[in-house]
Amino acid sequence: MVKKYDDIIKALRAGEYAPVYLLCGEEPYYIDQVQSFIAANALDEMAKEFDQQILYGRDLQGADISPVIGAARGFAMMGGRKVIIVREAQSIKKWDALAAYLDNLMPQTVLVICYSGKPDKRQGVWKKASEHPQVVWLQSDKLRDYEVERWISAYIQDFGRQHPEVKIDPRIAPLLANYLGTDLNAIIGALQKLMDGRPEGMNTIDTALVERNIGISKDYNIMELQAALIRGDVKRANQIAQYFASSKDHPMIKEMAPLYTFFSNLLMYHYMPDKSQGTVAKELGINPYFVKDYATAARRFPAGKTFLIVGYLRDTDARLKGINNPSAKDADLWKELIYKILH
Repeated sequence: MVKKYDDIIKALRAGEYAPVYLLCGEEPYYIDQVQSFIAANALDEMAKEFDQQILYGRDLQGADISPVIGAARGFAMMGGRKVIIVREAQSIKKWDALAAYLDNLMPQTVLVICYSGKPDKRQGVWKKASEHPQVVWLQSDKLRDYEVERWISAYIQDFGRQHPEVKIDPRIAPLLANYLGTDLNAIIGALQKLMDGRPEGMNTIDTALVERNIGISKDYNIMELQAALIRGDVKRANQIAQYFASSKDHPMIKEMAPLYTFFSNLLMYHYMPDKSQGTVAKELGINPYFVKDYATAARRFPAGKTFLIVGYLRDTDARLKGINNPSAKDADLWKELIYKILH
């Protein structure tokens, strides 16, 4: 039965273990979290010595799951629960023994199969496993670009609930989302470094701390460029854009993505009948803190101008991909884009 990560962890924390876990997908973070929790908590330390096995798919003779199933059918030496964890299960080619095991599960065994990739649930054993009521199936997919900011925001909010004395700048989530990519382990590593890197007695997490601990400039980043455009600050906008153009760490095609999102949202904002903070935040899927930016931007950029800006951004994106652009460099494209936006 396919389940969400949060539901699986909640059940495990309540001491509820299923006979089989199939942890699949291209994002290793959630797979690692579930199998690590089971390995650490399903048995006490003495029982682990006798009744916990960790195997690797690449080491199984004939790439066959049969030896694993044979071990799963055995009784626990300590008389309680038995745990078998199979890592790198994508190396296994023969799964017939698992299909047979699903017809007669051993209730005292917890079998955890960690599979990097996406098994085809329409075929044989995978279809049977995904529909089995006693099998927990986790599909751990990588975050999409547009999901990263929301994920970071939720992580930060959870940290804030645990540390109510700490004030967290709302600009941090979109700032980090633009620079950290979609690798959850990398994102969490950066966030933990940020949260743990506060000097003793410092109860503020702001862009200066981000710069100090993660290396993202507090003065030259996409949030500052967006703010300069909203203010109509031509000089500052060009300073930031030229900084981007001079750095290999700020490819224009990546830096433009948040601008496109902002101005596309601004176009929707113009036609929203209810522009109250709560409604705008919900409809645009943004932090309520940023609604004021849309209200300010709407005064500077009327609906017609906003429509043109979205077109400018699309045109620039196409030119960056080589369409109608035989030789223009990023610096020239930035200068042209900012001129069109602000004039």
